[in-house]
Amino acid sequence: MTTAVLSDTALPLGKSLLLSLRNVYETLYVSAPTVVDAFRGTVSRQVCDDRLESWASRIVANSEMMISVHGRENIPTRAPGESTYLVMSNHQSHYDVAVIYYVLGSSIRMVAKRELFDVPVFGGAMKAAGFISIDRKNTERAIASLEDAKRKLADGVPMWIAPEGTRSPTGELLPFKKGGFVLALGTGAPILPVSIRGTRDVLRAKGMRSRAGVEVFVTIHPPCDPARFAHLAPKAARDALAEEVRRSIASGL
Repeated sequence: MTTAVLSDTALPLGKSLLLSLRNVYETLYVSAPTVVDAFRGTVSRQVCDDRLESWASRIVANSEMMISVHGRENIPTRAPGESTYLVMSNHQSHYDVAVIYYVLGSSIRMVAKRELFDVPVFGGAMKAAGFISIDRKNTERAIASLEDAKRKLADGVPMWIAPEGTRSPTGELLPFKKGGFVLALGTGAPILPVSIRGTRDVLRAKGMRSRAGVEVFVTIHPPCDPARFAHLAPKAARDALAEEVRRSIASGL
């Protein structure tokens, strides 16, 4: 099932730009105090979680998104001493971030491209809150980022990766980057595939005009256990796991 494509020209210009600006303000509003906390050396993970929860709720409310969620029972539980789970979703819009936090909770931390960490205030807040920067143009730095993600998973912090690596301009799944699957195989953390449908109609890739009142559908699929592919050679295991996750995500689109 595909999402209807809405024309930008059909949207009221003033209202759509105002909504976008309002949500930019919400993002800066939650980011600034986190940057100040980092400067003072008083960053608290719980405070960051609370801010993320509040931010996601405000973004959803401002945008009047009507979110339907299926498959909450598939969210894994973590036993003491076990690595937690790794979320992977498709990526169609900036609004995917708020939707993920609204649906799955604010304890998740995101693995994001390095360029986002260069954005003033926002990037500093992401770093202070424990988000992980990955530089795909620098293999050594990318490996170090995955090691950081491994430590967070071992500490019980769920991680979120959009394996496409960027927002899809058409809504169709792009090719998957491989780093997240190497991470899952290296830690044994189950991958929780999530399909997000509808956010592209709120704000499409590289767009500036938001639309209110869109229906958004989130499907949480059964986890994919990397241990099922342990008998394969590393590259074959990585590719088989990636294909299983891709099929799951695609089935919800």
